[in-house]
Amino acid sequence: MMAKKLTAGAALILTVFALSSCGNTIRGVGQDAANTVDATQNAANNVDAAASR
Repeated sequence: MMAKKLTAGAALILTVFALSSCGNTIRGVGQDAANTVDATQNAANNVDAAASR
């Protein structure tokens, strides 16, 4: 009976760690996507400025 509780507790802790890692990964991907959009917009502005000269 005690072994089952320990196993269930360990599984719960591992699940929490796994889910928190996924949350950090998803947040990082969102930041990377935002940075990509910003870089693309900056590049487009640079091309437009160069073409206007």
